[in-house]
Amino acid sequence: MDPLLISAASGMKARMESLDMLANNIANTGTAGFKSDREFYGLYQDELPLIERQWTDYSQGTLTQTGNPLNLALSGKGFFALNSPSGTVYTRNGDFHISKNNELETQDGYTLRNALDHGRPIKVSSGQPIEVGKDGVVRQGQQDIGQIEVSSITTAPEAVSKLGSSYFALVNKTGAITAAQDTEVRQGSLEQANVPVAEMSVRLVNVMRQFEMLQKAMLAGAEMNRHAIEEVAKVSQ
Repeated sequence: MDPLLISAASGMKARMESLDMLANNIANTGTAGFKSDREFYGLYQDELPLIERQWTDYSQGTLTQTGNPLNLALSGKGFFALNSPSGTVYTRNGDFHISKNNELETQDGYTLRNALDHGRPIKVSSGQPIEVGKDGVVRQGQQDIGQIEVSSITTAPEAVSKLGSSYFALVNKTGAITAAQDTEVRQGSLEQANVPVAEMSVRLVNVMRQFEMLQKAMLAGAEMNRHAIEEVAKVSQ
């Protein structure tokens, strides 16, 4: 195959992946605890064009007060540990509510793990105020009823996979899960997405222009090949 067409096709594929990533980042600017994806640049050998690999930016988002006692935010590098149908998952999205089983859970039904009860769900009494300390201890009626499990994931980035917009899971068991240090729970607040909207918008426009240029290069290469074939046909006649 023509090297020009190979290069253009490879570049277009990389830009399509970039467009998907940037569009997803922008679409989740309103998702609490969302961590934006970014690009890492490298080069293939054999003169193939620049390619891009994605990585997740785990930097702290802005903490915004909501006044809702079931909204929790983390100040630090930890993650809320949750029980899901597929096992333990992790999130920075602290938009919780009380389930019909009187358990603290996410909007998707994943329950907060109780660090004092082997990860079982935290049971609360409906109708009573809930207090959550900076250490994650949950209190009702001046009694400690559990402690939110806040975990630190120490592993290679490729061992962690995103699930949906705000959940994370270990792809393999090589990473270590430990209690998060220097992480505080802030009741009545939510962590906003760490998406730099202006930067992502500018990048989106630039990638779209690059895609269009590569598309034109591919069309030009195809046209050159067509002319070459026609010339060869004339000579053979």
